[in-house]
Amino acid sequence: MNIIHNIIIDGMSFALPLFIMAIGGIYSERSGITNLALEGLQGMGAFVGGLTAYCLTLYFGADSRIPYAAAMLCAMLGGAAYAALHGLLCIRFRANQVISGVVINILGMALTSFLTKTINRNVFGEASDKFILGVSACYTIPGLSKIPVLGAFFTNVYPFEPLILVIALIAWYFLYRTSFGLRLRACGDNPHAVDAAGGSVAATRFIAVMVSGALSGLAGICFAYSISGKFSSDIYVGYGYLAIAAYIFGNWNLLPSLAACLIFGFARSGGYQLVQQLGMPSSYSDLVMTLPYILTLFLLIFLSKNNQAPRALGEIYDKAKR
Repeated sequence: MNIIHNIIIDGMSFALPLFIMAIGGIYSERSGITNLALEGLQGMGAFVGGLTAYCLTLYFGADSRIPYAAAMLCAMLGGAAYAALHGLLCIRFRANQVISGVVINILGMALTSFLTKTINRNVFGEASDKFILGVSACYTIPGLSKIPVLGAFFTNVYPFEPLILVIALIAWYFLYRTSFGLRLRACGDNPHAVDAAGGSVAATRFIAVMVSGALSGLAGICFAYSISGKFSSDIYVGYGYLAIAAYIFGNWNLLPSLAACLIFGFARSGGYQLVQQLGMPSSYSDLVMTLPYILTLFLLIFLSKNNQAPRALGEIYDKAKR
């Protein structure tokens, strides 16, 4: 029973940040902007949030909750600001959206690594390539945590997990129950209709891209506070692509994407539990890291045949072609 509990607890702490990043990708791509930049957006957001938390911890102390809350907010702002570059390239300058996303990823990794080392050396007087944040405190919900099996979902919960669920619910409401969400989805399927109705395709797409950056930045700082207890440029490598795979398997819809993220999360945590139970060398833990990606390949074979992307995804909008 403890094994199952551990798989659920660790799996949820990985799956939910992955899910909120996938929602960001859904917003961007449902508006028509291909977004392969999630990796770089979460890294830049995590850098801004990590630096904020590190500075505030020195001022308020390690026991204060202010650095944690400020890190979440600043990570979202940092991710959104960096996403504006992707939006500017794709919408204003009409750059190739795939190439722009790849460049954003490469630049984000190089820039956060350089800035972390430079700030540590010149500001804090340390020769380090990371900001030590510590692992976030967890809490257990009395009563509900005693339920067999399902109680694991209410045990050792990170504070960011319910926050992500609330934001996901808000994101669902805006996407499917508001005029803005209708306009956003129309931009990804028939942008000329949005333009004819008096809406701004460029503005809607730009907002969607910035939302993807904000949610990716939130995911990045959540990973920093849970998986590693620190920010460094290597803690988020590959997670952005898993989020992309999740919403593709989910056919650009939120609930199926959540299911894909949960599968990835439980595969990862289940692999770690297997290594521990079999008493295998610690080096095998690195091999376990590949399980979500191997699973991605199998899901790609069996589940992606009937997927249908937004019809205008990746297309540069041109009024003259209406």
